[in-house]
Amino acid sequence: MGETSTFYRTHTCGELRLEQAGQTVTLAGWMENLREVGQNLAFLVLRDFYGTTQVVLETEEMTAAVKALNKETVLAVTGTVRERDSKNPKLPTGDIEVVPTKLEVLGRCRYNELPFPINRSRQADETARLKYRYLDLRNPEVKDNIVLRCQVVSALRNAMTAHGFLEITTPILTASSPEGARDYLVPSRKHPGKFYALPQAPQQFKQLLMASGFDKYFQIAPCFRDEDARGDRSPGEFYQLDMEMAFANQEDVFAVLEDVLPPIFAKYGKYDTASAAPFRRIPYLEAMETYGSDKPDLRIDLTVQDATELLANCGFPPFAGNTVKAIVVTGFQGTRKQIDGLCNEVEVQSGQKAYWFRCDEKGEIVGGIAKFVQPIKEQVVAALDLVPGSFVGLTAGPLLAAQKTAGVLRNKLGAFCPGHMDAERYEFCWIVDFPMYEIGEESGQLEFCHNPFSMPNGGLEALKQAAAGQVDPLTLTAFQYDLVCNGVELSSGAVRNHDPEIMIEAFRLVRLTEDDVRKKFPAMYNAFCYGAPPHAGIAPGVDRMVMLLSGEDSIREVIPFPMNKNAQDLMMGAPGTVEPKQLDELHIAVTEREEE
Repeated sequence: MGETSTFYRTHTCGELRLEQAGQTVTLAGWMENLREVGQNLAFLVLRDFYGTTQVVLETEEMTAAVKALNKETVLAVTGTVRERDSKNPKLPTGDIEVVPTKLEVLGRCRYNELPFPINRSRQADETARLKYRYLDLRNPEVKDNIVLRCQVVSALRNAMTAHGFLEITTPILTASSPEGARDYLVPSRKHPGKFYALPQAPQQFKQLLMASGFDKYFQIAPCFRDEDARGDRSPGEFYQLDMEMAFANQEDVFAVLEDVLPPIFAKYGKYDTASAAPFRRIPYLEAMETYGSDKPDLRIDLTVQDATELLANCGFPPFAGNTVKAIVVTGFQGTRKQIDGLCNEVEVQSGQKAYWFRCDEKGEIVGGIAKFVQPIKEQVVAALDLVPGSFVGLTAGPLLAAQKTAGVLRNKLGAFCPGHMDAERYEFCWIVDFPMYEIGEESGQLEFCHNPFSMPNGGLEALKQAAAGQVDPLTLTAFQYDLVCNGVELSSGAVRNHDPEIMIEAFRLVRLTEDDVRKKFPAMYNAFCYGAPPHAGIAPGVDRMVMLLSGEDSIREVIPFPMNKNAQDLMMGAPGTVEPKQLDELHIAVTEREEE
């Protein structure tokens, strides 16, 4: 439990046992509840970080004094420990109670009504929870997630140090660089018109450390990205276990994390079973084709089948000219209402419709789009290996859309159908051989798919062939990899491109010249020109890791002071306005955008 200060307390509220009966003690904590039994008898529950203790008020004077106080007032209670007549086996301190001789108010709660009951804060509206986060954190359930986070971070540090990694902090104020997300910019007072950027990741600095001769680096690194929120992503800032290794390849990185993570997940996780090394490796294209996702949940035994040739010409209009994907579920017991609800959820999450039919107990094709399937029943049953009682979920569209929608449908079916998901375990896998390039959704032009500093498979020769039009750049793969656990992407990593010549050729394909590379990445480009070792790294997300370990669905439940979905800190009032004088010092003018 650790030592506590004896100035305000001799023991914590979770510490006392029968062995202390008869002792005089002093406790300090928040008044959680007061239950009056009569004019001269009341039971006070005192709570601190460590637990709760029952305090028995047996005089009219003391009962009246406490009754005048609001809940959550901070008290110091001095009294005698005694054995309880009616014990509470659910509490560690349930065998004892304290009879006070002295009560002292240390911090008065001045509000009669709380925004929400402390022990039921998780049931409150999230806006209220975030605005009064300091009250929300008093809830032991909420607090326990933060304690878990501390334990996990400590375990990660110890494990990385044991593997010979040095913890090195990198700058927070740095230069803006194109790393896949929007930067948070910080204006410079001393250099009018110029801006720092908060780092999206310590990517360049950790590679520069390798060029500086450090062999193994890690850091629990804060990262800042101006992104929208979602369940597994916090807007604004997040933390990752950032690591890099010199004279290392993909195998070396895999070996470290496969040794570090499983014991931590098995020890601190909600489930005590975690994948053992080596983790399964799945090429990106195979993951998309088999699971409909580059972050597959391998706890689900369902797979995606291609049904394009089988069903594209069945007469169902959404299938015509499109890729069709199918997921077969045996032993399906869902009702029509449940199927419709499941399909609606898929459409909400993916933006694409899902379709279905069933093979009933008599082997007949029924429900959903059955009338289009019935004429080719024999071919469908044989191709999809259907048995009576099978359910077939279907998606259609351009290849990637059909795959991704099938991935969402697979997850929904796996969670809904008994026997198809072994939920209480941590299942890791590596997704490897990512495409080097992709077509940007916003730009419509060739962009880096993952990290722009990754080493392409085939090296310089492959890039030159793409530049000459001899191969399609979209077919190039890279030594890039993702670590996935239970359908959550924990981290991305890569073998780095440490050769300036290869770097220049890689950026040339996304319309950046050698001068652009020198200008955007001057330190890295110049450092590599002085000789850099081969190096590789990765950065598992700490927030996502703790979210998985705690069994929470939202990442905000494991962050001490999270922002809301709109990147607002409701408690501190950020972002907020500043004084005109501050803007003047920064040479900034705020103007209103003209309405179109």
